[in-house]
Amino acid sequence: MAEYQNFFNQVQVAGAPEMGLKEDVDTYERTPAGMLSILGWMGNAQIGPIYLGIAGTVSLVFGAAWFFTIGVWYWYQAGFDPFIFMRDLFFFSLEPPPAEYGLALAPLKQGGVWQIASLFMAISVIAWWVRVYTRADQLGMGKHMAWAFLSAIWLWSVLGFWRPILMGSWSVGVPYGIFSHLDWTNQFSLDHGNLFYNPFHGLSIAALYGSALLFAMHGATILAVTRFGGERELEQIADRGTASERAALFWRWTMGFNATMEGIHRWAIWMAVMVTLTGGIGILLSGTVVDNWYVWAQVHGYAPVTP
Repeated sequence: MAEYQNFFNQVQVAGAPEMGLKEDVDTYERTPAGMLSILGWMGNAQIGPIYLGIAGTVSLVFGAAWFFTIGVWYWYQAGFDPFIFMRDLFFFSLEPPPAEYGLALAPLKQGGVWQIASLFMAISVIAWWVRVYTRADQLGMGKHMAWAFLSAIWLWSVLGFWRPILMGSWSVGVPYGIFSHLDWTNQFSLDHGNLFYNPFHGLSIAALYGSALLFAMHGATILAVTRFGGERELEQIADRGTASERAALFWRWTMGFNATMEGIHRWAIWMAVMVTLTGGIGILLSGTVVDNWYVWAQVHGYAPVTP
């Protein structure tokens, strides 16, 4: 009899939809739930229930307004020609105001639309964070997801809000566009003497690779011991069973030490949070404290001193 290998096969939930907690939790705003087996290849086959509430509704409305504002600007750049709109979609860009406007409100065609879109985006992101926090609070959960999301918000707000304010101009903000966004990133590194010499950028990249590695290691480990019930991690945390024992033994044999069934998640969340936390610090210091990271690295002895 062939042994079940869930690296290739996945067990799907096929029962009645689970609507979740009923005690002390508002259910009147929830949408119905259904099952779609094709989604079972990626996660749980159940769709819904979805609870928006005030914060969720505000977030979606202003997020749609942000998206629509950028789309209208692209439509204007295309001369209201649908062929040009589709052909040049990746090349269109909504740019921040020129440097001469500083932190003041700019005319619509000279960055004012960018300011309006940025305001819509800020309201949407903040409202979504409120939704994440309040949903966890009402369900009696820890606020770990809200604080992790706040780390991502930190980097986003540094790029579009805190750094432009410290630099005294919205012109240093990030444009809304596919290729223009990439061009901005490249130019940012050139303007500040190669971002690779920014130590916080290095920490951010190390955490990015590290979190990807940890997630792959953890996912592989749990899949490898699901035949022993390893996917029931809460049970394994509270009462270590054969899945945990085998997983721990594997890593002690190969690495010399191992995380616990709970500890691996603490490793992973901190490694992931550090990506945007250190990245935001590195971006914030560029141009405000350090003008040229290559020169800074030469002064501090880890970049070659050229004649």
